[in-house]
Amino acid sequence: MDQKRNIGTLVLERARAAGMDVAYLPGLSMKRARDMFPGVAKTDETDAEVIARTAVGMPWALRPVADEGDAGAEIRLRSVLLEADPAFEAAVDLGLAWQVGVLAELSGPVGIVAGGRRRYRRLAVDKAGAPAARADELWGAAKASAESGGFRTASVDVAAATLAKRISDDLASAAAVESAIGSLLSGNAVYRSLLSVPGIGPKTASALVAGVDIRLFESHDKLASFTGLAPCNRQSGSSLDSASSSRAGNKELKNPPIFSCNSLVGTKGEFGRYYDACRERGMRHNKALKAVARKRLKVIYAVMRDTRPHVRA
Repeated sequence: MDQKRNIGTLVLERARAAGMDVAYLPGLSMKRARDMFPGVAKTDETDAEVIARTAVGMPWALRPVADEGDAGAEIRLRSVLLEADPAFEAAVDLGLAWQVGVLAELSGPVGIVAGGRRRYRRLAVDKAGAPAARADELWGAAKASAESGGFRTASVDVAAATLAKRISDDLASAAAVESAIGSLLSGNAVYRSLLSVPGIGPKTASALVAGVDIRLFESHDKLASFTGLAPCNRQSGSSLDSASSSRAGNKELKNPPIFSCNSLVGTKGEFGRYYDACRERGMRHNKALKAVARKRLKVIYAVMRDTRPHVRA
């Protein structure tokens, strides 16, 4: 396959469960391989043949897929919900703790509706703090699923509740660890200084303090290369292109600085204006976020080097 996450995760987990070795062909490599086949039309059948023939003829092009351990609970819950009702599965966001909590308490759509709207809102809105509109959307999806008359067994609801409880426990453990790390670092001068940088919260500041010894980097360019925020140079003859972003670097240190820039979108500060300028130049959202993260890294580097809070202009 050409995607090891999203739509590919369930297939990979089931292959592992069957004792099979798993690997994937990166999407870009697959597209380039497709250019060597006759015909220009892109279809799922063509892509499948390209991937299979590439795997047979050029097995070195495949990439191993690391076992991501307990992430399988989320994948299996997705599988249970998908097999019960694809429409309801599409409405569920397992990244939202309140939705996971509802599934752990009430199980699938039938259990949610059987529990009643009042109990559902008490769990989702009153207890978990879910936005009322989002809670109503999930209730509507559950009600439509429960009334659809689709075939279900009691084991589906039991499995959904059990897996959701595991995910809920994992989320709670992760939150407790983050809180503990924040408490331990609260007396750290670099940590406190990083919190003054626009868009940097406890999670990103903790990752930077724990993962970066700023004394090892003589410039912000070196730090950008280490974190993977430096552009990737592509050379052909005398031409040098630095427009594309690098896929290298430390992902644990690369992702938090990028994702935290979402909080700067729409703001009137320096980085919010820079995001707007990037979008006006035709950059897509994700590429603009990376550009903002790279610009902000100069401030992060100075703050960590000097152990001095950022002073906003």
